[in-house]
Amino acid sequence: MRILVADDDAVVREVVRRYLERDGFTVVETADGPATAEVLGRNEIALAVLDVMMPPPDGIELCRAVRAGPHPDTPIILLTALGEEEDRVLGLQAGADDYIVKPFSPRELALRVASVLRRAQRTAVPAEQPTLRSGAIELRPDAQAVLVEDRRVDLTAREFDLLAFLLAHPQQVFGRADLLEQVWGWTFGDQSTVTVHIKRLRAKLGAAHRIETVWGRGYAWGRPGDEDGEH
Repeated sequence: MRILVADDDAVVREVVRRYLERDGFTVVETADGPATAEVLGRNEIALAVLDVMMPPPDGIELCRAVRAGPHPDTPIILLTALGEEEDRVLGLQAGADDYIVKPFSPRELALRVASVLRRAQRTAVPAEQPTLRSGAIELRPDAQAVLVEDRRVDLTAREFDLLAFLLAHPQQVFGRADLLEQVWGWTFGDQSTVTVHIKRLRAKLGAAHRIETVWGRGYAWGRPGDEDGEH
């Protein structure tokens, strides 16, 4: 597998490359935004590690471009020296799958890369699973499609899996750690990614969504204890 490592710090690239190559990956290195955009455009990589602070377009801009482009499911991990929660949320809102703050352990990054790739390659919703419906929403695993009032809604792979999981467990409350493990397949990671994906799902599904926030506990599809809900 080819992994893109984009960072304007040559030392960071070298260290990350050594660890990833030790795990059997082939590494492509870039040092600025334009070169990185060119590699991303060729769609020849399995995952991208992007530095937020490299010469523009920076990691955030590139992440947004990938998510809006022809290959929106490319797994992305952001690297940054900014550690505040609002900075992490900004990266996740741009569509990053994970977020690592500098200075970081190269071994941890290598483990994160392996974890994100496993999640991207795993079919979380088997194609043979029956169509899931809730109100105006219809999720078709065989076609990897979501319809709202017969209109197709474009979701990323992660958003699709999250919606499928919630639809399959109506009125059950799941904390962010639970969803991170069940949907992402991670036992570690920034739980803000769950919050951001919930927000994006609500926006894309509009008034048809039934994602409830259960304060102090987590999220549920439909109000817990509401036996009259259609699912």
